[in-house]
Amino acid sequence: MSIPKKIFKTEQFQRHCCVPFCSASSKCNSFHSFPTDSDLRKQWLINIRRDPCTVTAHTKVCSGHFTSDQLIEPTSLNGGRRLVKGAVPTLFQWNICEGKTEPPPPLQVQEWHSLQTDHNYCFIPGPPAKKRSSSSELDKSISATEDQSKYVKNLRKKIWEQFIQQEFCLQRFAGSDDDIQFYTRFPSYKHLMAFWFLIEPWIHKMVRMSRAKLAAKGNEEMTSAPSLKRRHLQPVDEFFLFLVFLSLGMKERDLAIRFNTHQSIVSLIIATWTNFLFTILGSQCIWLTQQQVQAYLPEEFKDFPDTQVILDCTELKCQIPSSPLPQMDMNPSHRSLCTMRALVGIAPHGAVTFVSDLYRGSFSNRELFKCSGIAENLTEDMAVMVNKGFLIRDCCGCKVYPLSFLSKHPGDQATARLKMHVEQVIGRVKQNKLFHGIVSLSQAYNINQLFVVACLLSNYQNTALVKKGVH
Repeated sequence: MSIPKKIFKTEQFQRHCCVPFCSASSKCNSFHSFPTDSDLRKQWLINIRRDPCTVTAHTKVCSGHFTSDQLIEPTSLNGGRRLVKGAVPTLFQWNICEGKTEPPPPLQVQEWHSLQTDHNYCFIPGPPAKKRSSSSELDKSISATEDQSKYVKNLRKKIWEQFIQQEFCLQRFAGSDDDIQFYTRFPSYKHLMAFWFLIEPWIHKMVRMSRAKLAAKGNEEMTSAPSLKRRHLQPVDEFFLFLVFLSLGMKERDLAIRFNTHQSIVSLIIATWTNFLFTILGSQCIWLTQQQVQAYLPEEFKDFPDTQVILDCTELKCQIPSSPLPQMDMNPSHRSLCTMRALVGIAPHGAVTFVSDLYRGSFSNRELFKCSGIAENLTEDMAVMVNKGFLIRDCCGCKVYPLSFLSKHPGDQATARLKMHVEQVIGRVKQNKLFHGIVSLSQAYNINQLFVVACLLSNYQNTALVKKGVH
């Protein structure tokens, strides 16, 4: 008796899934083409961990990698499964949910045939003949087996969906732009991934920091940390960990618990990504020409059209290691802490265009201006806007607009808008909570790189700049 298998779609050839390690065939799966939307297609490639490749009409992903709520079952025998709009594959071999496997072969039913006999001596003594199973009973048995198999697979998917909600990773917050902005300061998941695609081509050139390198740089906590096998995190989740550390100022121990890894591994990831982003972003020229500044000059600066940059000084505190940091003069006001200052230049429309090195806390604003080297970028036809305390008229080759004069015209609405705009622009750079408290000893050796990276990242995290396409 021939028992037909349940096949989603009859084809002259079998399709195969492009997901690594997936061996599902088209006999018991539906296959789905890559979306035409470029952003959604990139997200598919990231999730399936597929190296950059050419996606063709024959590149498919099987239904075993989608959750049950992303699949639309066929309404007719000849129909095929479809995906809901915006569906993204999330179930793979490297997590707890396995792909669909082919159902077991149909049970072999042994048929018993009786011989026609004319005499009693033709009968051979033996066990009584088994009753022949009816086809309806066999169909019910196969249907029950398929239902149980489907139930188990759906249960696995639900377990994985609950697991991903408990795992602290980027994919967990991909559906909430509010959460993405809270943890990373990027305005949305789409903008975060746009920045990721900018730096992703250079990921393979990243120089991984080792325990020995950190020990050589003076990280005593890493020197005493136990030797542990590194728990593998995807590069995009390492980047997410770094952004959470920078944006919220979380302690490394807290991050280790959230990402289910060891504290020493967190230190290695932070050090690696600090060095990588400092190299990538620092290689870009952020100083803007007068024409570029004028093109995006806000309305609030209509009375000061020649303003090239707004200068402000920021301070931060960090712990002092037992040995002095190389090439940095640190004058502590407390036995275990030191204060450092840096000069930041911001264009009128909000882009960071200049970041100085960190200097000891005893440096005045005037000394910072001289040592930073920003004066070399200023010409006579430019103007700088500075806060009170910047006495730089005699050492600056351009006009100086002190913000203190804004307080003399409190009733002027234009002046009030300008003052509020300047405060907002300066405040965006200082939003990283890492620098609100005391930077730990484990990150003191690369505090200068951390600060520069935080300032440069603000050009990509700034919602106003993202909307204008300026950074």
